[in-house]
Amino acid sequence: MSKTLTYLFDPLCDWCYGINQALARLVESTGVALALLPSGQFSGNGARPMSTALAGHAWTNDLHIEQLTGLPFSTRYRDRVLGSQQPLDSTLPTLALTAVSLTTPCREFEALQGLQHARYAGGQNVTDPAVVAALLEEMGLAEAALGMQRPTDALQAAHRSRIDTARALMQQHSARGVPAFIFDDGQGCLRSLPASLLITQPMHFARQIHGISEDELDNLL
Repeated sequence: MSKTLTYLFDPLCDWCYGINQALARLVESTGVALALLPSGQFSGNGARPMSTALAGHAWTNDLHIEQLTGLPFSTRYRDRVLGSQQPLDSTLPTLALTAVSLTTPCREFEALQGLQHARYAGGQNVTDPAVVAALLEEMGLAEAALGMQRPTDALQAAHRSRIDTARALMQQHSARGVPAFIFDDGQGCLRSLPASLLITQPMHFARQIHGISEDELDNLL
């Protein structure tokens, strides 16, 4: 059984956007299997209106994340997303990612990165069905885009099931929010790994996955 890193996320979580580049490098360099589970943190009862105070807090936090990671949070995003007072509601982009997971599962992480880049760098409204469908089309995910036009009962059920599974894992491992990681070592042992390590100590994060020394990891990477 292979080692699997389960990534618990929300597509409208700015820290989830911030760690995606480091996560992509980790997966590419170590070969660990990546499983995505949306937590629904900002959907359903977790959705909230975008107030002036919340927008200001988000922008300050986003600039801090940009400084740490180098990923851009554009003024277009500040003006068109935060400044437009559009609700913080991840229901639609989360559903879109479930559609990708059902049609082209190997590209779900890529789709997540695409949607988040469109929001945080491009200033696009990824809570708008037409925008999300167009973005999926641009990424060559036409089947998922088509599924979003008239979500089936099966898509809605898969969407709810993934969120339920993510929340159960988070409760089991005392994860208070996203991003969060649950690592399966392939021997039936599951444990949480601090998401902050991907930014502050990525080599240490990789060592915990491999269970090898720093010198051995240097040779591997």
